[in-house]
Amino acid sequence: MGVPQPRILPREIPQANVESKRRTSGQAWIIGIFLLPGAIVYTLFLIWPIVQAVYYSLFNWNGLGPVANFVGTGNYTRIFNDAVFHQSIIHTLFIVTLSLTIQLPLALILAVMIGRKLPGRMFFRIIFFLPYVFSEVVTAIIFSFVYTPDGGVANTILKTIIPGFQAQAWLGNRDIALLAIFAVITWKYFGLHMILYMAALQQVPPEIEEAARIDGAREFQVLRYVTFPSMGTTIRLTIYLSVVGSLNQFVLTWILTTGGPANATHVLATYMYRFGPLAFKYGYGTAVAVIIFTASLVFSLLYQRFVMRQDYEGEVN
Repeated sequence: MGVPQPRILPREIPQANVESKRRTSGQAWIIGIFLLPGAIVYTLFLIWPIVQAVYYSLFNWNGLGPVANFVGTGNYTRIFNDAVFHQSIIHTLFIVTLSLTIQLPLALILAVMIGRKLPGRMFFRIIFFLPYVFSEVVTAIIFSFVYTPDGGVANTILKTIIPGFQAQAWLGNRDIALLAIFAVITWKYFGLHMILYMAALQQVPPEIEEAARIDGAREFQVLRYVTFPSMGTTIRLTIYLSVVGSLNQFVLTWILTTGGPANATHVLATYMYRFGPLAFKYGYGTAVAVIIFTASLVFSLLYQRFVMRQDYEGEVN
């Protein structure tokens, strides 16, 4: 005879389900209560301003008095037909490109050079990271003196090392003003990326690199096929930070040149300020702000969806 199985009363299962639902419902209420303050702050200081900006962008409003003169998408039409806005897009993309091809590789090379066995590497870490500690306003003021045509540090040094060098108006020359601003941006931010790379470098097991060397790999091959792939998560993160930061760059450019000379250094954010609030065209300015926000949001979503997805999945797994 088989062993008799214990009977489960039919009403016991529904009772267990009821208890489980009550417990889950209670937990949901507790979670909701704790999330409510953050959700309120998030809505008031992020979601609501975005909604307001979209609303204001539909008006030809000067910022004074009640919102009036509804123009629909008229501001957006004017923006995309403005040649200066087209230049601002080109300048912004130019800075993004230089950041990805010069600033980040420079930070990565310095991180590899001083990240491990270099004597006095703590000193170099401090020196290279120090510019990032300065605010953008302080940095811009410092370099406004560095770039002074008469007696500025840049011209003085170049005259010393290059015989016959002619002093340059670094911020007054249309051909080099944007490059001069990018040099300031690089000086200000490459230390941050370098520190991030150095932190990632410390997480690469030296045994893996040594095994590659034993197998006959040269130092460049070790970096390319072992070290850099192991730092992939941090490299992808710095690319994201660099692009988003370049799309929203404002303070350094505005203080150094205010978008000049002759609109030669306008980026998206300086264009928004110059032809928006500064010209008492708040509706027009908020329309530009909506465009910048949309561009940053779309890039963020696409980048995190297709590039950084593997990093998130790795954390979950």
